[in-house]
Amino acid sequence: MRGLNGKLVAITGAAGAIGRATAQRFIEEGARVIALDIDGAALESLREELPGLAGSGRLDVSDPESVTAAFETVEREHGALEVLINNAGVNARHPFTDIPFADWRRVMSVNVDGAFLVAQAAARQMRATRRGVILHTASTNGLVGYRDHAIYSSGKAAVIEMSRAMALDLAPEIRVNAVCPGYVQTPLMTAGAEQAASIPLRRFGLPEEVAALFAFLASDDAAFITGQEFVIDGGEIAGGMLSGFGAAATSRLEP
Repeated sequence: MRGLNGKLVAITGAAGAIGRATAQRFIEEGARVIALDIDGAALESLREELPGLAGSGRLDVSDPESVTAAFETVEREHGALEVLINNAGVNARHPFTDIPFADWRRVMSVNVDGAFLVAQAAARQMRATRRGVILHTASTNGLVGYRDHAIYSSGKAAVIEMSRAMALDLAPEIRVNAVCPGYVQTPLMTAGAEQAASIPLRRFGLPEEVAALFAFLASDDAAFITGQEFVIDGGEIAGGMLSGFGAAATSRLEP
């Protein structure tokens, strides 16, 4: 991709499947990648897997002090951030009437509050240099309904709308977009052959395919793209609820 060589890129939730694939893709593109995750052991594994990382650190995206400290460290040690992949997220599955408020708050604090805190910290650095790209990991859950996913769907819908508003507030210096994966093959995947057969392309996505979309949207090849959500789902929601796929789904992806 054009324009990624040498760029400083931070990835939250970097130790997860999509985060790892995205870190690897940006390293291959010549970017300087900072991996951020709350799981210290997983970060250590990532550092061993990807020796080309420019840096890494623990980050609790739901904690304002942790976010401030992490991004101050990035700027002090590496310079102003140029690309953010805002990828950290969690999930909890319950029928709506059985949702514990503690689970609602936990998911929202990471997926919504965390996305906001991280994006704001990155945007302040980018505003100072008058350039940057912020990409959010959203989900098809933020676009259509799925049973037992009221928490996750509500949070991802909020992230999509936040991305649109950010794109207006931060233009023309900073571009902001959301990526909406459907079923992606990760160690957390609980879906099986029935769900895969319901996808028009008859398979689950790969983390590397999501990473490729992130790389394109961060690159100069996407210089005129902002304020949009990009679905990468093998055609999962192309037929809307008439496809029967969304209504029947019982398990979803956590980034």
